Amino acid sequence: MKPKNLTELFNAFNKLNVLIIGDVMLDNYLWGKVERISPEAPVPIVSIQEKESRLGGAANVAINIRAMGANPILCSVIGNDVNGRSFIELMQQLDMSADGIFQSVDRKTTVKTRIIGNNHQMLRVDEEQEGEISVSERKQLLNRITNIISKKNIDVIIFEDYDKGIIGKTLIESINKIARQKGIPVAVDPKKKNFNFYKNVTLFKPNLKELREGMKIDLDKNHMEELSKAVHKLSDEHNIDTALITLSEKGVFFAHGKDDKLLPAHIRTIADVSGAGDTVISVAALCLALETDVELMATLANLAGGLVCEKIGVVPIEKQLLLEEAKRLKIK
Repeated sequence: MKPKNLTELFNAFNKLNVLIIGDVMLDNYLWGKVERISPEAPVPIVSIQEKESRLGGAANVAINIRAMGANPILCSVIGNDVNGRSFIELMQQLDMSADGIFQSVDRKTTVKTRIIGNNHQMLRVDEEQEGEISVSERKQLLNRITNIISKKNIDVIIFEDYDKGIIGKTLIESINKIARQKGIPVAVDPKKKNFNFYKNVTLFKPNLKELREGMKIDLDKNHMEELSKAVHKLSDEHNIDTALITLSEKGVFFAHGKDDKLLPAHIRTIADVSGAGDTVISVAALCLALETDVELMATLANLAGGLVCEKIGVVPIEKQLLLEEAKRLKIK
């Protein structure tokens, strides 16, 4: 039965199993104070007071799914290295299953280190390997995914693509085929490389930059007629049920069948937009699994994305806060 109100909907999230496939990474944070400029170069000196490691990339989607009460099952390839072991330890601390994680001796774990001084991000340092995973690694990952799908009742599948090489055409087609056979909805948060390989999916959620790059067209977010035409064209050509386009401060635009609508962003004090897209796809996918009305799905996802932007760093949505805010705004 479909949930009748917001409280029922949010309670129903607790029963869902969500399979997340994509590029994972470690988000390292160095927090400190800035009180002077370096005498060696015109750069600020950050006096580090705190260090922290968090799960990032597709793993941040898993954390958002977990924060909403559902059960995330994360599938990816990481390195068999120190950072890879730290990644697994963080999963264990959060009581998340690592059954879908394959550690490769031929690959390094992606790490993004953010240096934050006086509550402002000063610098980000990336350690990563962006080439596609090998045929052998892809087979081992696919085996883990198919094994999980065969053993668990999966309610929705999320492709969380960061263009780091975990997802490719073959993997997309293989998983999509299984999903169609089992009637599992598929939600996609795409990037440039695989943009046009995502066909016959239930929900497709690019941001404006990804839409421009993927369709190779110049779009102005202020011209809704142009945007509508492009999104419907994409949906028709790729057989996409629902397209959800995030437009940062403009809000989100969704297209479903012949219908479409712009949902404006709620006014927020923006502290950091990092990870907002992860939150949007997480909330949207949970609503998708419960066959929620498309406009309600887009509205809740839009609201959730805005709420996490009020926090510094990549943080998950707070379920109770989202529910209270949705009720306050009389969202139905």
